[in-house]
Amino acid sequence: TVMFIGQQKGVNTKMRQYRNFGMANPEGYRKALRLMKLAEKFGKPVVTLIDTPGAFPGLEAEERGQGEAIARNLLEMVQLKVPIICVVIGEGASGGALGIGIGDKVLMLENTWYSVISPESCSSILWRSWDFKEQAAEALKLTPQDMLANKLIDGIIPEPVGGAHADPDEACRKVKAEVKKLLDRLVKSDPEKLVDRRVRKFCDMGVVLSAKAEAQRLKKGSRKSTSS
Repeated sequence: TVMFIGQQKGVNTKMRQYRNFGMANPEGYRKALRLMKLAEKFGKPVVTLIDTPGAFPGLEAEERGQGEAIARNLLEMVQLKVPIICVVIGEGASGGALGIGIGDKVLMLENTWYSVISPESCSSILWRSWDFKEQAAEALKLTPQDMLANKLIDGIIPEPVGGAHADPDEACRKVKAEVKKLLDRLVKSDPEKLVDRRVRKFCDMGVVLSAKAEAQRLKKGSRKSTSS
């Protein structure tokens, strides 16, 4: 038994409006967390499917604690004592994606993207126009290949010919096979070690330099240049 949690955008205009275009409200993130805690209680793995342009940015969502809801999910997911696998199946934008995106393994379909902001939004902020979205996308390094190279994800799932939308059933089979393969290994892990590895995984992301460490690095560099 596996707890599946996902974001749904819809496949036509009516469904997209009903699903709020995949932009979750704080209640959605709290519901997701409640289900994750339920899975933990019964010792069941969690699989999340990410497809969102971001969390809903409306005033009413902020008033109801959008930021707190996402932050709470990050805190709780990293400590969950059951295996978690996250799969980006479409758009993976900003905190809206991260709200269900903390896992032992993070995967992406090969034609998806994952970033702090969409290229269009980035372009409109930096250049006051959507005309520079290609340059923004290049700078954001948001493709699965970029994410894997930067060690921000753990794998890329190939899509059927023509993309996942051209053959959803085959795309689902590929996702299922990869998730099953990873779960077979993760369910054998000790819960405490699972959490420890997950914490270290996310703490190791990026480059952090303290002032003291940077000063020591520069000092060593100056010594080498002096001796030469």
